[in-house]
Amino acid sequence: MTDPNLPPVTPPPASQPPIYQPPAAPAYGAPAAPAYGENVAYARPSAQAPSDKYNVLAIVSLVSAFFISLVAIITGHIALSQIKKTGEKGRGLAIGGLVLGYLGVVATIIVIIVWAVVIAAAVNNGSISSY
Repeated sequence: MTDPNLPPVTPPPASQPPIYQPPAAPAYGAPAAPAYGENVAYARPSAQAPSDKYNVLAIVSLVSAFFISLVAIITGHIALSQIKKTGEKGRGLAIGGLVLGYLGVVATIIVIIVWAVVIAAAVNNGSISSY
């Protein structure tokens, strides 16, 4: 039992709190804490949280607008659809590619019409023989 040679142990005074207190149990129905790294400010019910990367098709749309307008139009529309779903960056790039792509198509149509009119006028004028 107890050793009579040891001094008696006195309990700590009531004014001092115990050295260790276990944490209190959480209340029932308390909301769960967000997972590590989850950003609550960007929570959207229908879309994922936006990311910091640019949509690749938006970049392709803008670059291809200077070379092949039809590719810029197609990739621009697909990029806008993907950006709406995923929240990626690049909406301005996709719109820029679309605008330049449509302007390129319109310019090409105008050039073809002007070219056809000039050829037809030259044939009627006699500058170019039709045989």
